[in-house]
Amino acid sequence: MDILIVEEDREISKLIHHLLEQEGFNCRVCYDGLMALEIYKQQPPDLMILDLMLPGLHGLEVCTRVRKHPSAKDPYILMLTAKGEEIDRVVGLSTGADDYMVKPFSPRELVARVRSLLRRSLRQVGKSQTYQTQHFTIDLDQRTACRHLSPGPGEPLDLTTLEFNLLTTFVSYPGRVWNRSQLIDKLWGSDFFGDERVVDTHVARLRKKVEADSANPIFIKTVTGVGYKFEDAAV
Repeated sequence: MDILIVEEDREISKLIHHLLEQEGFNCRVCYDGLMALEIYKQQPPDLMILDLMLPGLHGLEVCTRVRKHPSAKDPYILMLTAKGEEIDRVVGLSTGADDYMVKPFSPRELVARVRSLLRRSLRQVGKSQTYQTQHFTIDLDQRTACRHLSPGPGEPLDLTTLEFNLLTTFVSYPGRVWNRSQLIDKLWGSDFFGDERVVDTHVARLRKKVEADSANPIFIKTVTGVGYKFEDAAV
């Protein structure tokens, strides 16, 4: 697995590089946002560890551009920053980050979160399966998702890796009610570290891509006091 470390502080980047190399990961390092985008375009990593406060281009903008122009390898993004206020976490996750850590961080926790993120893609290896409902088709082999709202070919959905996995979870269990803890266990695994409200952020982002009106969803519905469920007729 290839990891790109984007961190202005050279001592911190050196520490992260050392920790992850010891765990067997291949790591590359850069120190500013513009260079991170160039590296991403030339050779996309499996995961980016992305600081927010970067010279050249802010980390939030780097994350936004990566998500707007995904490559064949859509990387997981772990934001790493000295800012700990809730608004920073919300903004970071709303731009497409998959997880968030605040400096100073625990080396053991950092490694655990990296492994948890990368394990999501490994869980898909070896599966060859298609899920289909009246309005959606998901091909696990090709990692594609389409929406069918009228007769004719499906409309491809431009989803991040996490959004794809979240939609797959919903479509594979139509009608099932999921609470946040269950979705976290399904998507992140038992070694998840962080705020359960990250689920709400990613559900909101997914709704914007699959619903005609995300404020009044007809597919991904909120079950008050419990969580979420997906409603669509099975095929």
